[in-house]
Amino acid sequence: MLTAPDASSGRAVRDHGSVRLPAPSRRLLPALVLALAVAGGAAGCGSYSDPAPETGIDGLEIPTPVPDPADFVAEVDNPWFVLDDASYDDGAGGQVRRTVAPGPTVLGVATTTVTLDGQTDLYAQDVDGNVWWFGRAGEWEAGESGAEAGLVMPAEPRVGDGFRRAEVPGRSLRAQVLEADGEVVVLAVVGDGTTTEQRYGRDVGLEAETTTAGEVLLARRPG
Repeated sequence: MLTAPDASSGRAVRDHGSVRLPAPSRRLLPALVLALAVAGGAAGCGSYSDPAPETGIDGLEIPTPVPDPADFVAEVDNPWFVLDDASYDDGAGGQVRRTVAPGPTVLGVATTTVTLDGQTDLYAQDVDGNVWWFGRAGEWEAGESGAEAGLVMPAEPRVGDGFRRAEVPGRSLRAQVLEADGEVVVLAVVGDGTTTEQRYGRDVGLEAETTTAGEVLLARRPG
């Protein structure tokens, strides 16, 4: 189901929320499509877009309260969410380093830790290639205090898809796919009152993060 286009972008939004429905498959429960307003406003009026073909995201419950460890694999190899040690310009004349290491087991799921710009996040990939966010060290962790793992990168990003990146009480953590052309994926990410755009390259991962005004927050350095 499609909602009206986002007021700021004119793009239709398919938001995969957390309403539970009877599950026809063995994996994570399916989700009901809800309205998502990202990148600066509530959904506005406008014409509807033709529905895109269904992908794996249509069969997911996002966020997921009780992940099944059998649905996850040991490593993250999603071609859009490449995890490697890398350096980034921080937009203020400095540089930050991203480091990757095996992480703790969360709710029975082995995670990978990614430390960048002073923050350490926990990720895990399911058997279909979708990457999930299981927590941020010192801030929240799935399964604790009502927090639930959400989707950080689909296996098949599709323009218009909206999804929760995590369920953390008192915080809004959501994303919408703005572009997906086979070589580049751009996400609008809303969290804690701010909106940024993240650009990912196939087999490269995160290339840049900018504000909606175009201010560079992170830019991957060559090599």
